Amino acid sequence: MSLYSTQRLHTLRMIVTGGGTGGHTYPALTTVNALQVRLAETGTAPELLWVGVADGLEAKIANRNNIPFRAITTGKLRRSPNPRELARNVVDAFRIPLGIAQAALTVARTRPAVVLSTGGFVSVPIGLAAALFRVPYLMHEQTLSLGLANRILARVATRILLSHEASLDHLSPRVRRRAVVTGNPVRPAVLNGNPAKGLAAYNLDPSVPLVLVTGGASGAQQINRMLAGTLPDLLQHCQVVHQCGSLSYTEMQQIAHRLPTQVAHRYRVVDFIHDELPDLLAAAAIVVARSGAGTVAELTALGKASILIPYPVSAGDEQRITARHLAKEGAAVMLDGDQATPDHLRAAITNLLADSRRRTAMSQAATVHGRPDAAVRVVAEILTVSAGQGRRQ
Repeated sequence: MSLYSTQRLHTLRMIVTGGGTGGHTYPALTTVNALQVRLAETGTAPELLWVGVADGLEAKIANRNNIPFRAITTGKLRRSPNPRELARNVVDAFRIPLGIAQAALTVARTRPAVVLSTGGFVSVPIGLAAALFRVPYLMHEQTLSLGLANRILARVATRILLSHEASLDHLSPRVRRRAVVTGNPVRPAVLNGNPAKGLAAYNLDPSVPLVLVTGGASGAQQINRMLAGTLPDLLQHCQVVHQCGSLSYTEMQQIAHRLPTQVAHRYRVVDFIHDELPDLLAAAAIVVARSGAGTVAELTALGKASILIPYPVSAGDEQRITARHLAKEGAAVMLDGDQATPDHLRAAITNLLADSRRRTAMSQAATVHGRPDAAVRVVAEILTVSAGQGRRQ
């Protein structure tokens, strides 16, 4: 049975907000795209307005995708500020009321049928404004435990959309009644990679297992250094494609030039992987990565065996919490603290490569946590709530 109501759908006016990082911005964009596809089946299109910060990633993404954008002022309250951040807290404390006033004016003028937020402090003013005007409001949480902004907004949300079943344990009984586990929306392209194209794009050998190493779009120096310390030995067992980020690219190229001749051809380093990422993910036997919400959503949706190296100072320690949870469930290997070394990385990769049964079991466990249909489920909740079903209790 379809997740959607069969009733005739009229033009849907929606405000979407969320940004600051790709982890908040891209789930919003993926949901918007899924909503557009869904409504196109009925011959309609949503009327959209993306609200965010003028110099934020969300402004660039909205502009690139021809989504009307409106900037508002917002601030961030840092929970454990150092002296410098304490001063920024004082400044932001005066910015927040202005942002709420701008958000209220935006909601009053736009009169949306529904508001969707995907996190970040830019979501707070619009979420509060939606509650003020009694507009159905859905907030989506990408991480396992709710961030501070979403803990505030959960009190007024019509629906709390969660990426992980385990997140329900972090909610009070009152909030849990309004929670739905949808998963974290993953771009359709990621789910449709072609392994042969990925190997061909980097002139790789189909007979040698591929390990994909990435620290995210800007790279991760910790992961780069761990990999650099083990490459000569590691390349005896596999071939590696490494997204190292622009800051480390020259250094990693120099390391590549110093590799032994007999294995040097097995290492490909780039500053950024572009449209070929889905194909490389499809081809990889193992992925080494941070444990950010977007990365974890993609890896679990694909059922990939992975080695997760959490960013040690992520907000609310969210990356470590997520990696630890997946490792406990047998869905990933976690390297953290004293284990985040070249030797431990080499051992983790070579042990997985040598044990196909363990890789298969890890892949199956990851799939249990993956929700490739998350965007469809989020759109279903948008349509249900905007139709007046499931108001706040």
